[in-house]
Amino acid sequence: MKMKRGLGIAAALIAACLVLSCSEKKQSNVIIAPKPVKQAPKAPAKMDEFKHTDDVPWLDKTYKVEVHRFVADSLPKVKDEQGNPYFDNLIRVRVLRADGSEFFNRVFSKKSFNDYLDENTRKTGALLGIVFDHAEGDNLYLGASVGSPDRLSDEYIPLILTISRMGDVGIKRDTQIDSAQPEAEEEEGV
Repeated sequence: MKMKRGLGIAAALIAACLVLSCSEKKQSNVIIAPKPVKQAPKAPAKMDEFKHTDDVPWLDKTYKVEVHRFVADSLPKVKDEQGNPYFDNLIRVRVLRADGSEFFNRVFSKKSFNDYLDENTRKTGALLGIVFDHAEGDNLYLGASVGSPDRLSDEYIPLILTISRMGDVGIKRDTQIDSAQPEAEEEEGV
């Protein structure tokens, strides 16, 4: 009889376990989801520093035109087309006489060209570069550009910067399209 009683208790325990395991589990209102990982903002990139000097025959003498681009971490940051942050640049242009004395010295920023830029370039563009082009008459001509700081981008506004023999600066948009292709020659006898 003890054996039957032991089997009865075991059967009762198994039945109780089955009832409990088959019963509906309580639903929880708590949803566990992985916490999104915040990425640290990208540090602003820098364009390379650039320094170049040209010896320029002008006004019957030889002048040195120095152009030096450097990062301006004190200026507001700019962004490329993908939203990546960049430091803007400053560019110093110096013109030295043959005896080494300074004829012209000025630091240009993007703001120097504001009147010639569209709103988007003012907000997101960087001062990309200034390069000496040529001397003609009473003026030195330099090319300047303001646009996307991304090296792979071709988004920029070309400008012409002039320095007169009196040291006055002129700026205008460059509307000429440079073409490396010679003009097509007309075919004769067609």
